[in-house]
Amino acid sequence: METHDRIAARLAWTRAALGDPALQLAPASADASFRSYWRTHHQGQSWIVMDSPPAQEDPAPWLAIGARLAAAGLHVPAVRAHDLQQGFLLIEDLGSDLYLPALGEDTVDALYGAALDALLRLQSHTDVRGMLPYDRAFLQRELELMPEWFLARHLGHATDARERQLLQDAFDVILDEAMVQPRCFVHRDFHSRNLLVVGDNNPGIIDFQGALLGPLTYDLASLLRDCYIAWDPARVEGWAEGYRQRLQQAGLIDASVDRARFLRWFDLIGLQRHLKVLGIFCRLAYRDGKPGYLDDLPRVYRYVIEVASRYPELAALAALLERCVGARDLRLPVAA
Repeated sequence: METHDRIAARLAWTRAALGDPALQLAPASADASFRSYWRTHHQGQSWIVMDSPPAQEDPAPWLAIGARLAAAGLHVPAVRAHDLQQGFLLIEDLGSDLYLPALGEDTVDALYGAALDALLRLQSHTDVRGMLPYDRAFLQRELELMPEWFLARHLGHATDARERQLLQDAFDVILDEAMVQPRCFVHRDFHSRNLLVVGDNNPGIIDFQGALLGPLTYDLASLLRDCYIAWDPARVEGWAEGYRQRLQQAGLIDASVDRARFLRWFDLIGLQRHLKVLGIFCRLAYRDGKPGYLDDLPRVYRYVIEVASRYPELAALAALLERCVGARDLRLPVAA
């Protein structure tokens, strides 16, 4: 719960930044972190105030990554004013038209087409000098969220030594494949809740502050195997194959990366993401008091089982998860 002092400081800073002592702030949206977003209007224009308390969510990475993306021609919120010490930023209002509710059978090809155009530009034009690596150790730490929060906390299953080795063997398969992919800018949350339908240079891109230099297919998997909406697997693979061809034309992968190899990259980095997300959604529910994320667990779990079952070296992982889940409704907290 934020303090009265924080509320007052945010309002005072915004009024000073826009030179309007009468303006007010209204909630715009919340975040899965400590950030919050507030909307205000001044002289007929709408603005967003991002409140990112530095002790919990340093706003400097958001500002730095946003500048890289803007320089590459992506549509990220323009910044009018900022105070990094207090953690306040006054930014362009990209509106509230998220991709997620706009996606349907009659709109998905056009919306994903624009998103894939943006992704190709992001991967081919963004300056990645000095960016931190999305390396094996980082990816491993993310995978460990699954047994801690999904198996142990959500399902009440404490893994024994044999199961822990089984999990690590599967993680190693996933990580080995991640490490052979070309490196590029990775947004890390390039999906329908972080893309906005905008009138100019669609889509608007938000929540990019965690970007790293990492595996080429990570953002593609985030978009096409979205944790919040699912599409026919054959259609997804068709989109992925079309993107592979574009990557070759752009010189980001060479001719040796055929359809089968690319699909394996796409599958296994998507599996890393979805195993991580099983843990993150449970952590958001139990640690952070956001139980709504449990509603999306079944979709993410299906992705995990479908992909892991496709590869013989990951069949034991799928079997372990299926034993632990059984016939439970994953949307319900089943562990005390």
